[in-house]
Amino acid sequence: MKYLYEFKRDPLGYLRIVLPAEISLFSDFIENIAREEQANEYIECIDKVLKGTYENFEIQLNAISVFIKKDVTIVENPFMIEEPYKNSIETDQFRELLLIWRNKIPDRFKD
Repeated sequence: MKYLYEFKRDPLGYLRIVLPAEISLFSDFIENIAREEQANEYIECIDKVLKGTYENFEIQLNAISVFIKKDVTIVENPFMIEEPYKNSIETDQFRELLLIWRNKIPDRFKD
């Protein structure tokens, strides 16, 4: 994994993924994935882009959009109060973050 990350619980006890500032908007998207099946669906879409089945793919989850291309994935949250409104990451790194998160979903609401 190229990017450092850690998991922390917020004041309400929910597990959060903390990412470096340059990709921090990805945590907003990832944390909205609440089921392993949903994570698997997104990973399959990434795989189809990486294999060339799809040229690109866009996912919208709540107010956040993720635009997946073969080399780079861009996340955008136009409702952010302060910049940045967009971050980008290598698509293979985004896929890896989703795999990591998928494995943490069962622990998300545990004490």
